[in-house]
Amino acid sequence: MGEHIIKLPDVGEGVAEAELVEWMAAIGANVREDEVLAAVMTDKATVEIPSPVEGKVIWQAAKVGDILAVGSPLIRLEVDGPGNVKPGEVVEAAPAAAAPVKTKPKPKDAPKPAAKKPKTNGAAAAPASASVSATPSGAPRAEGDKPVASPAVRKRAADAGIDLRRVHGTGPAGRISNADLDAYIESGGEPQARSGGLIRKTSITDVPMVGLRRKIAEKMTIAKSRIAHITYVEEIDMTALEALRKQLNETRKEGRAKLTLLPFLMRAIVKAVADQPQINAIYDDEAGVVHQHGGVHIGVAAQTPGGLMVPVAHHVEARDLWDCAAEVARLSEAARTGKATREELSGSTITITSLGAMGGIVTTPVINHPEVAIVGVNKMQVLAKWDGQEFRPRKCMNLSSSFDHRVIDGWDAAVFVQRLKELLENPAMIFIEG
Repeated sequence: MGEHIIKLPDVGEGVAEAELVEWMAAIGANVREDEVLAAVMTDKATVEIPSPVEGKVIWQAAKVGDILAVGSPLIRLEVDGPGNVKPGEVVEAAPAAAAPVKTKPKPKDAPKPAAKKPKTNGAAAAPASASVSATPSGAPRAEGDKPVASPAVRKRAADAGIDLRRVHGTGPAGRISNADLDAYIESGGEPQARSGGLIRKTSITDVPMVGLRRKIAEKMTIAKSRIAHITYVEEIDMTALEALRKQLNETRKEGRAKLTLLPFLMRAIVKAVADQPQINAIYDDEAGVVHQHGGVHIGVAAQTPGGLMVPVAHHVEARDLWDCAAEVARLSEAARTGKATREELSGSTITITSLGAMGGIVTTPVINHPEVAIVGVNKMQVLAKWDGQEFRPRKCMNLSSSFDHRVIDGWDAAVFVQRLKELLENPAMIFIEG
């Protein structure tokens, strides 16, 4: 028998480290060759790490949420044969969590100290010992048998809606301390019913920020701390475009993706940035250089079970309406199922964000750093509009667009949005070249 160390491989060009987001093989598990051991995240792409050998997991280098350098030890397997660990070679010891913890038994008659709240990574706390606190279903003290506790403990219990008669005290004469109150709550003790059957809930659940959630938090922090946002909102009459969209969908060829608003908006953005290339750009604020791109690479913000992701439709200037629809559908599915590649999640030069029917009337979208503009789609509404003779129902929608005010002046932002308004309100113009 030998041992085999598996190191974190190179998971992408220019990537020096990755975050561990999931272990697929627990300590003690037998794994086969090519079986996935763990998943790591770089930027917003999740990469699965397979095992090159067959063996038994005897050590893991980190816990979920830890950052590992490329080339550092990831996992250790016990294998048939010599393995890749030389005899006598010093390897990092297994973490404490991987080894069983031995505790000395306490004398039966010795009083047990109040349980302290363990720190967990979102896992439920173990129930406290019955000798420390009564269970939620424990019988209350007999009538007239008042619990012994200090005024501070009584006030805290009253504020939390807890009946002290159900709490076991470990002090002299059964005196209840704050630690006893903590132990009762940790054991699952529920607050007593308040007026109208309502209860106070005092539980706190700790949810670690790991994986995609951590990446989103880092990205948003950078965007809000570095970019001077300016948001411009304009109402768009979508009646003509919606009529055209409906007609095109009814007559579309078999196998073509159904047209939503996004393909029309993507094509409108292509025409609008042709006149204002400074908006289709990346701002390297550390170097003080704005990179204006000829190709229009549109990120489409998508909500997934794991959080917000921004897959990218590259070279939209070379795609027609139907191609844009097909690409958006493909990228959205890849993001939703976690199969989007690193290339599909990077390289955008401008972003569209939409909450669909939940889009609200106005939003203030955060720019996808290091881009300089983002176009936000709000919900569609039927509004009564005066046409000079009478009020008529019109399908209207607001565009909420944010710009990097360090690069884009307010006037230029307004010109860009007004151009989008012109194109969307007169959709035939989207198809006219020049």
